[in-house]
Amino acid sequence: MSSKPNNKAASNATEDIAVSLWRYWFVIIALALAAIVLLARIAQLQVVDKSFLIGQGDARTLRVEEIVAHRGMIADRNGDPLAVSTPVETIWFNPNKLEIDAAGTKLLAQTLGVSNKWLTRKIEQNSGREFAYLKRQIRPAVAAKVKALKIPGVHSLREYKRFYPAGEVASHVVGFVNIDEMGQEGIELTYDEWLQGIPGQKKVLKDRKGRIVKDLALLNDAQPGKDIKLTLDMRLQYLAYRELKAVAKAHHARSASLVMLDAKTAEVLAMVNQPSYNPNNRENIRPSSLRNRAITDLFEPGSTVKPLTIAAALETGKYAPATAIDTSPGYFRIGRKTIRDHRNYGVIDIATVISKSSNVGTSKVALAITGEKVWDLMYRVGFGQGIGVGFPGESVGTLPHPVRWKPLQVATMSYGYGLNVTALQLAQAYQVLANDGVKVPASLLKAGELEQGIPSVDAQAAIQVRKMMKKVIQKGGTGTRAQMVAYDVAGKTGTVHSIGAHGYEDSEYTSLFAGMVPVEQPRIVMVIVVDGPQGDEYYGGEVAAPVFSRVATGAMRILHVTPDERPVMAESREKLEKLLSESG
Repeated sequence: MSSKPNNKAASNATEDIAVSLWRYWFVIIALALAAIVLLARIAQLQVVDKSFLIGQGDARTLRVEEIVAHRGMIADRNGDPLAVSTPVETIWFNPNKLEIDAAGTKLLAQTLGVSNKWLTRKIEQNSGREFAYLKRQIRPAVAAKVKALKIPGVHSLREYKRFYPAGEVASHVVGFVNIDEMGQEGIELTYDEWLQGIPGQKKVLKDRKGRIVKDLALLNDAQPGKDIKLTLDMRLQYLAYRELKAVAKAHHARSASLVMLDAKTAEVLAMVNQPSYNPNNRENIRPSSLRNRAITDLFEPGSTVKPLTIAAALETGKYAPATAIDTSPGYFRIGRKTIRDHRNYGVIDIATVISKSSNVGTSKVALAITGEKVWDLMYRVGFGQGIGVGFPGESVGTLPHPVRWKPLQVATMSYGYGLNVTALQLAQAYQVLANDGVKVPASLLKAGELEQGIPSVDAQAAIQVRKMMKKVIQKGGTGTRAQMVAYDVAGKTGTVHSIGAHGYEDSEYTSLFAGMVPVEQPRIVMVIVVDGPQGDEYYGGEVAAPVFSRVATGAMRILHVTPDERPVMAESREKLEKLLSESG
């Protein structure tokens, strides 16, 4: 009786053990299967899908960012900067990730210095994009305040902004760039490819909000743009600009230009125009102010070419400075045209033809040597052809060369009508006379080696004409206001009628002066053009010549040119030496 309960208990115990074993093995097998599945998944992720997953991860976190390269600097011949690129910040946003409420919009607008209405409209208009500018090229301090707001979707990037230290003084030569630093005018446009830098690239790690977490690798280093050194001397440029602006304002002129060349190298030392503009603030610029008139605008040179006509006559050997020319009775007719002088100068020599600016005398000389001779010399000194400075919009002028020369064409060409030149071309022509007949191409870039000159005018003829032009500046000449205290000046005045809608205007003029200093060994050549002076004074000797005197006086001091030894100076020096010797 007592054994039955024991058997039942043993049976129950056996069943419990069996259930426990079954559960144990079930757990073991389940864990093993889970481990196998997990290992299989790990193997799939690490081996089979590794490349795909890495690519997906990189696509979401790795980016290639551009490293901005700054534009090359433009400087004058002494290294003073004329155009530099300064670092600035640009604020942009991703509309798809922008998280901002009304209060945040208002605060952001205040920080950026824009209206809340403008910013709201900007966000709405770009809602379907992933990139849009908020404000470009702002000061780093302002950008730092924007970044401090920590608005999701709003970012900044580094850019460069062009700055022009000389402002309007050198604007026509240097030019300017647009907001993307692409050249638009002047040297900035001509040498845009040279000045532009090559952007670099770097690989970065970004978080889900698009912020850079870490720089991973430098792919390509940024290469800054190449620098350019101009031939301009800013000391002379400022001086020339001040005086030209003053004369344009005093005579209410429409425009004015001044070009100064080195007499030996033909390097452009100064080139200024009126009206001008400030490239740092172009909000109210007029298109007419953008032209570099010294290179682009044409005018008839008038009496300033008479020395060239006389040089052509001297080259023939038939004329000398003392050769007499009969200009009586102060006029003569060619067909229906009457050529006149201001008065009857009678019989005068060639030098007086220049100093008195005799149209009659110049015409008679030109007709005697033929128009072909006059044209040939004018072409040799650079008229009717490009100077080659590589400046945008450079004019080549006009120098007519008819198959058959008519007497009137020869006469008018001899005293500067019927042809057109730029201020730079006229300066180039006078550089030939100043350099004993050797023409050196004018240049704006400061090169390592200077170009070799080309003999273009007989040296003796050039020297003789230079000396004859001294009389223009002396008492009785037309350019006495170009006189300088310590230096002899050679030059020529010019006053030409402006061309209007119906031909030459009786009361509109262009005032000219072209000259060089010192006469014996010229250091500079200068041309001044004042278009449309108003008032009682409009002759070149009254308007343009004084500008030459003031600018050249300052230039001689700046360039340390030794003054000419005048008779009174020589006498004073001899007296001083005698006193010193007597005093022991």
